[in-house]
Amino acid sequence: MVPEWENLRVIREKLGLTMRDVETASERIARRHHDEEYLIPISRLSDFETKGVIPSIYRLYSLATIYRRDFGEILAWYGVEPEHSHLDFEAAELPASHLAQALVHNQTVQIPIRMDPAFDPRYSTNLGRMVERWGPVPFVYLERLAHLDFTYGYIGTEDMTMYPILPPGSFIQVDESRKKVVRGGWRSEYERPMYFVETREGHICCWCTLGQEEIILQSHPLSPVPAKVVPNDQAEIIGQVVGVAMRLGESREFSTAAMVRQTTHR
Repeated sequence: MVPEWENLRVIREKLGLTMRDVETASERIARRHHDEEYLIPISRLSDFETKGVIPSIYRLYSLATIYRRDFGEILAWYGVEPEHSHLDFEAAELPASHLAQALVHNQTVQIPIRMDPAFDPRYSTNLGRMVERWGPVPFVYLERLAHLDFTYGYIGTEDMTMYPILPPGSFIQVDESRKKVVRGGWRSEYERPMYFVETREGHICCWCTLGQEEIILQSHPLSPVPAKVVPNDQAEIIGQVVGVAMRLGESREFSTAAMVRQTTHR
């Protein structure tokens, strides 16, 4: 099996470029960036093409630019696949809540593209067993289904503000068109609107109550996190939480230190 990094030579030859052409083009790129790290000498290009030597990020950029290839495609030849980075998210448990930006530039998404004919959306089922085929679909095809006012957030592993109804480690969908705090009208805590709020200390998902010149960031009654009052000019409501993705049925161990931090810093 031909190593994928040999694609560098195949592509270069298909484009009708000599090694000298690549060196010259990379020299122009290096001059424009005022950085010789972008320069690819002929001897180094030969190492990339024949020995599998891994280029630096600067030379990868030059190669992708010269060959008119996607930067992520060339990374994939070396076993690095940015579009699959979400599979490694759980490797790092981030303590602070934040806006999720990692997938913003992904060009495709894996979705069910053919369902079992027996699938009936009225009934609960194991969706994985009902999907006959998964496939990559360009995001551009999903534009008509997209809501431009949505953004996405992540609840940090030490953020227990809305625990237990919103556990740490959850992903939330936020409707940025719903920034106005609703006053009453809900029948239970599950219907009460939650908001994603940015303060000087970071992001927080919580219930909100507006005062005359301040906003009260309210946590769940069973949470160890106390309510917090902040001036209106120190808190921005990003939007209302309209969707949640969380793990169920897991027993979570929350450290005493995390509980103390939440109690003292919020």
